[in-house]
Amino acid sequence: MMDGEIFTATLVPSGNVTPDSSMTLEQKTTFAFVILLFIFLGILIVRCFQILLDPYQSMPTSTWADGLDGLEKGQFDYALA
Repeated sequence: MMDGEIFTATLVPSGNVTPDSSMTLEQKTTFAFVILLFIFLGILIVRCFQILLDPYQSMPTSTWADGLDGLEKGQFDYALA
């Protein structure tokens, strides 16, 4: 069973070789970028749930027609002519 010994020897590292467990700079940068994306995704999810629960909270109280003098709301078409 020499083939089996070679197969197990290639899968299991020998005792005198230490595996390199440190991350490269590219891996660290990618990991940090993915973490930032997850934070951004979490913020977006919270914001979407806030809008779904109270959709009128972020709307301004005034409208575009409040500043027009002498015009009722809905009569803006006549003011353009």
